Amino acid sequence: MKFSEQWLRGWVNPQVSRDELVARLSMAGLEVDSVTPAAGQFSGIVVGEILTTEQHPDADKLRVCQVSNGAETFQVVCGAPNARPGIKIPFAMIGAELPGDFKIKKAKLRGVESFGMLCSAAELQISEENDGLLELAADAPVGEDIRKYLNLDDASIEIGLTPNRGDCLSLAGLARDVSALYDVPVTRPVVPAVPAAHDEVRPVEVSAPAACPRYLGRVIRNVDLSKPTPLWMVERLRRSDVRSIDAAVDITNYVMLELGQPMHAFDLAEINGGIRVRMAEEGEKLVLLDGQEVALRADTLVIADHTRALAIAGVMGGEHSGVNTEKTRDLFLESAFFEPISVAGKARSYGLHTDASHRYERGVDSQLAREAMERATALVLEIVGGEAGPIVETVSEQHLPNIAPITLRAERITQMLGMEMDAAQVEQLLNALELKTSANGAGQWTVTVPSHRFDVSLEVDLIEELARLYGYNNLPVRYPQARLAPQARPETRGELPNLRRLLVARGYQEAITYSFIDPKLFELFTPGVEPLLLANPISSDMAAMRASLWPGLVKAMQHNLNRQQDRVRLFESGLRFVGQLGDLKQQPMIAGVVTGSRQPEGWANGRDGIDFFDVKADVEALLGYSGALSDFSFVAGKHPALHPGQTARIERDGKEVGYLGAIHPELAKTLGLDRPVFVFELVLGDVVEGRLPKFSELSKFPETRRDLALIAGRDVASSSVLEVIRDNAGEWLTDLRLFDVYQGKGIDPDRKSLAVGLTWQHPSRTLNDDEVNETLQTILTSLEQRLNTTLRK
Repeated sequence: MKFSEQWLRGWVNPQVSRDELVARLSMAGLEVDSVTPAAGQFSGIVVGEILTTEQHPDADKLRVCQVSNGAETFQVVCGAPNARPGIKIPFAMIGAELPGDFKIKKAKLRGVESFGMLCSAAELQISEENDGLLELAADAPVGEDIRKYLNLDDASIEIGLTPNRGDCLSLAGLARDVSALYDVPVTRPVVPAVPAAHDEVRPVEVSAPAACPRYLGRVIRNVDLSKPTPLWMVERLRRSDVRSIDAAVDITNYVMLELGQPMHAFDLAEINGGIRVRMAEEGEKLVLLDGQEVALRADTLVIADHTRALAIAGVMGGEHSGVNTEKTRDLFLESAFFEPISVAGKARSYGLHTDASHRYERGVDSQLAREAMERATALVLEIVGGEAGPIVETVSEQHLPNIAPITLRAERITQMLGMEMDAAQVEQLLNALELKTSANGAGQWTVTVPSHRFDVSLEVDLIEELARLYGYNNLPVRYPQARLAPQARPETRGELPNLRRLLVARGYQEAITYSFIDPKLFELFTPGVEPLLLANPISSDMAAMRASLWPGLVKAMQHNLNRQQDRVRLFESGLRFVGQLGDLKQQPMIAGVVTGSRQPEGWANGRDGIDFFDVKADVEALLGYSGALSDFSFVAGKHPALHPGQTARIERDGKEVGYLGAIHPELAKTLGLDRPVFVFELVLGDVVEGRLPKFSELSKFPETRRDLALIAGRDVASSSVLEVIRDNAGEWLTDLRLFDVYQGKGIDPDRKSLAVGLTWQHPSRTLNDDEVNETLQTILTSLEQRLNTTLRK
């Protein structure tokens, strides 16, 4: 929103400087983006009148003009194409200074003396127009200082409004806020009702009342659009960044800037029958004022007559029904309230953005249309003449906005602002914004919200208004206060940063991938599971929330492999999402992906590829970090994304906590992987939950070790054998180690040989052979009974 400071001060004039006003507006939430002088710095320029012009004797493009300043006549050589007798223009006399420290002196142009300079708007830095002299009004007083005549000691102030403050997209709205900020009265222009001079009307039919709850129309006959727009209006429009077109259009733009109500003027002769406010027919054609032809959609609200569409409601009028200064004699003025949602985005969808759509999308006062109609009518009659007819209004009260009264509590104000605010001050600040307060007693008010403040609907909105007007910089500064008692950290629980450092030390690099993945990739890794889909994804290949960290890690690995990185070890910690909304489980996980050689390339290192047991060692390092490795077990398992013969389900006390294995060959083929790839994924909460170590006094007595060679079934897991041994080895067993597995010559093809070492140590004496042999016999008996495992002969 851009406006003239002088125009604003005509409404409300606090006795403060421009800089202070600008600063206060910014602090009140109406951020000032720029302050631009209405003209450059110059002096000695007056209103001049060209009396006569003659062709320069030696230059085709120059004219010799006789120019009057009201007291004397001067000869001035000028090259402007519009220099002609009878017009009034800015005349820089000898001694005048133009912007850029350019001083006017007596000169001789192609042999002809020139005593001054005739100026364009660009030369005075009033605008960028430089195609000729700046022509002034015919009644401009010759000899008067141009700066005084055009009120150029002014500035254009541009504010960047947030979308909720559509009420400040007008001088009336800005004046209301300035009045409240400085507690000074507002002087609104008097808008009397214009009596009807004839009874001609055009009937208005609204078939979409939800989109257009209020529509007003008025016929004005016998206007003379050849009359120019008054200079004061042209200047106010210019300083508001609106170009003057003709009187009818300028008046509607002026009322929009002044009151905030967009309006439109139709050529009455182009309207067939009455006005119909309806939804467009699919594919209906309309040529807009900018010459663009659009095919309308069925969801677009249009203003139409009985035969065709005339305008896109709240956006732009049509070319054929627009006002034409040469042929238009009668006007039909429109003033309406369009529901913001019905027009939101319509301008953008047609590649348009207009001042009207900018306001309607943010909301226009639903009660303003009649006042704006009367104001525009009075200006039309004053500037271009004519006779006004009666106003035709169609309104659907049930579809108009209705903001319920709000209860405001003093204790809530104190709580949110950190200070007590006097009741009289609360009422004064809110009433200044036309938020009518009614005290209920006991520190409460009932606040009635005016129709122009459609952004205020809650108690916190009122408190924000109080803070804004009181001054954010005047609110007390208080540091947050809280009782920050130190929290005990469980000693049995590990920390994720330590797990990260452990994996980095083992050659991994941390990756961070997106939590949303391609639904096709989701199906590959978790077939048969319904993904949680995003309602508004960034792209179609990022539409599903991951149920595993593997898809993102495998994609990151592929990215590295495609860039000649043959040895890849990546890990990630993050959430996986299991289930649907209402029953969604977000679970912290830690996962990894490994491929390539076992060791980095080097002259002393082998070139063997990574295998299952290398990755298992990394996983065991993670599990052992918390000191509870013995609680975990690796069990042969099945997973749709993993190789059926190289998959381990990781359990803790019988509960599944993760998986380890090689990517399934079919999945690898689908992903274009031509090498073994191993992955693991663990529930983070189970990995970091450990056991508190306890000190045991070191025994000074010797250890006793026995090695056993056992014959077990080929399908018997070594972990099961070790578990049976541990259950029967007694309390003094200090170490149990599997140190050899053999299958081959001399062994039944359906069986295998396991070599284990057992170590005992008593804390207070030396164990004898009989005790150890008795324990060994118990172990062998249990192995034979439970696992059909016997001592190798």
